[in-house]
Amino acid sequence: MADQATARPAGGYRWLVFLLLAVGYLLVYFHRTSPAVVALDMMKDLSAGEALMGFLGSAYFYPYAAMQLPAGLLSDSWGPRRSITVFFLLAGGSSILFGLADSAGMAIFARVLVGLGVSMLFVPTMKTMTRWFKVSEFATMAGILLAVGGLGVLIAAAPLAYLSAALGWRGSFLAIGGLTIVLAGAIWVFVRNTPEELGFAPPESPLPRAAGGAPAPSLLRGMASVMQAARFWPLAAWFFFTCGIFFSFVGLWGGPYLIQVYGLSKGQAGGVLSMAAVAMILGSPFLSWLSDRWRSRKKVLILASAAMLVLVLPLCFWPQSLSQPLLYIWCFLLSLFSSSIVSVGFTSSKELFPVAMAGTAVGMVNLFPFLGGAVMQPLLGWILKLGKSPDGGLSPEAYAQAFLVYLAAAAVAFIASLLLTETAPQARPAAKA
Repeated sequence: MADQATARPAGGYRWLVFLLLAVGYLLVYFHRTSPAVVALDMMKDLSAGEALMGFLGSAYFYPYAAMQLPAGLLSDSWGPRRSITVFFLLAGGSSILFGLADSAGMAIFARVLVGLGVSMLFVPTMKTMTRWFKVSEFATMAGILLAVGGLGVLIAAAPLAYLSAALGWRGSFLAIGGLTIVLAGAIWVFVRNTPEELGFAPPESPLPRAAGGAPAPSLLRGMASVMQAARFWPLAAWFFFTCGIFFSFVGLWGGPYLIQVYGLSKGQAGGVLSMAAVAMILGSPFLSWLSDRWRSRKKVLILASAAMLVLVLPLCFWPQSLSQPLLYIWCFLLSLFSSSIVSVGFTSSKELFPVAMAGTAVGMVNLFPFLGGAVMQPLLGWILKLGKSPDGGLSPEAYAQAFLVYLAAAAVAFIASLLLTETAPQARPAAKA
């Protein structure tokens, strides 16, 4: 290895590392939300009803949520490069298995494996970025990474609808599985855990290590400290209910609702749902900037939660009331205040605790968005099943009844936002252990 005093800077190579990992994050979001546009095709092909389809959609979230804390441990022991490669190979193979599934049970099993496979991208990527980029660059790169996730939602909407029209839903997932495997190979070949492994100099201002090289507190002790803090639970509840709405609608039931209630084609429904991606790309940096501008995380989170309460009202009481142009605007706003807003939520979770506990806090709070999706997707499927007409159809009233779950969730999220602890540095004293 070259001496750090004479080693050349990473220069453009660090952007190759970031690009490959960002494409991986794009695929994470694609796999997460892809069932929505092709849900009706899968239900017909797999002879799956609404309740079973809800479990199929949620099968991704349980392993993803469960892996968020172990992801940090694996990143430290295996290293990000090996962790991402191994798990992305699993995700690609499982996507292919999903495309080949001949029963709903096999499809659910494959989705569980997909969720497990892609669960090891975000945390290892963050760890890699701490070694390849300066402290002053890290927040910007994290924001770009979240925006790239929005591109994954975009591809899982209208483009997937057109791809499935050409290849069928099975062919689409076979192709995406192959692409995931190719990307895993590229990450293994080109990505390294640190620039020093390739003879590059480290960043001028790498993120600070623990003083004196002292080992980090044990995972169980850190988890216990976070769970015992009363200020943690309102934010966890806010994440559960807010993100549960987003993952349930954009990730699964939005497509069938737009097709069956509004009579949109699969491509038109995908176009409406693609506005969720546009909101993520534009909204995440804007809302983060707004929370800095206002010197308040809490005010922005309360505003978003109040907006969500208003946005779910048409679903519950006027399920056919919006024109197609308004559907585009509505879906944009829904994503803005239920998905883009999480950039502020994660910033708040990091600021709730001292630096030594911030990683554990973020990992723990990251469980709750996916638990929300895992609960709400099958819950709505079960309610929709109860509301089916004798001919097997779903009326607007059946969807409106199911969407009352969103109204209750939005109300709880709003109450939770009022109970949040203000964390903006300019607005409160430094967090104490």
